[in-house]
Amino acid sequence: MTESAGILERLRAGVQTQSCEETRALARELAVELPENSVLAMQGDLGAGKTTFVGGLAEALGIKQAVTSPTYNLYNLYAGRRQLVHIDAYRLEDHDQANSLMLEDVLQEPWLMVVEWPERFPPAWLKHAQWLRLSFVDEQTRHLQLEAGKS
Repeated sequence: MTESAGILERLRAGVQTQSCEETRALARELAVELPENSVLAMQGDLGAGKTTFVGGLAEALGIKQAVTSPTYNLYNLYAGRRQLVHIDAYRLEDHDQANSLMLEDVLQEPWLMVVEWPERFPPAWLKHAQWLRLSFVDEQTRHLQLEAGKS
């Protein structure tokens, strides 16, 4: 796959990164291609680079504040050219608990919602999501791949 291929095509084929900065750079490219009011479902083990990737998305959206993992508050909101909603669904026990977050009330168009642990999130939100898997190759290297929708 050549560098001139579009980011969606490259990620569908699978891309390896050797550093946090390379992971962030891929995210910056992808942010430009994702339509407004879209959902990115991210899967990957702890430490695979999910929050690093979200940081790159935030940079591309003009968000200046540091991105942190929303594990304990379930989601973080960031304002930029698009609102970024970063959700960590790991602690959700069921879909009803996710629905009680009242996300519809906090979304401000245009938005991008990123959902970590999407298997714990209501399928209705993920109907048109892009699915990104991050996995370890070795201590430094990560493999990122867009996969077909799972909902």
